[in-house]
Amino acid sequence: MNKLLIGSIIAAGGWFWYTSEQGTIFGPGIKAPNVPIQNSINAPIDTQMGQYSIKPLASFNVIAKVLAKKEYNNDRGADLSPADVTLGWGRMSDESVLQHINISQSGRFYFWQVKKFPIPRHEIQTHSANMHLIPANEKVKQVISKIKEGEIIEIVGKLVSATSVKDGWTWTSSLTRNDIGNGACELILVEKIYHHR
Repeated sequence: MNKLLIGSIIAAGGWFWYTSEQGTIFGPGIKAPNVPIQNSINAPIDTQMGQYSIKPLASFNVIAKVLAKKEYNNDRGADLSPADVTLGWGRMSDESVLQHINISQSGRFYFWQVKKFPIPRHEIQTHSANMHLIPANEKVKQVISKIKEGEIIEIVGKLVSATSVKDGWTWTSSLTRNDIGNGACELILVEKIYHHR
């Protein structure tokens, strides 16, 4: 057995997975086949979270593979969103594809590099996204803190816009998976979060 192996190899729903120092590994094959589900909200109601007014923009549900995770402690939004996850679905949840893509996070952005495209560029861009997570409560915050790279997770919540009541600073979610660059990340009020095996 590889000395880097931390967890046992377990068969779950036809998948073989284990946890190593590199994160959770499932092996080749699409593990999160569906695109995120987003729906408009009728008569949205703003809520207060600490020093922020939260405006819901759309309901949101995604089951995806965690391609990267980064925690933030000192940036402008850290008191609201303590962590970002980069998620992938469709062929961006297939480790035989992902092994050819170098993924990193910095400054609330997600970056990828390839030497040769394993799938088309547009598919990489539209089947992965960096998502800023706002925990709706302490229990969700604790689950977010334990997320590991490689896992399959489900997030249920809302895409939101957050405004600081102190200085008017605003942080607004993207509402499409087809955009790239500044403003393309999702800002999610996470109401429930699950680990999938």
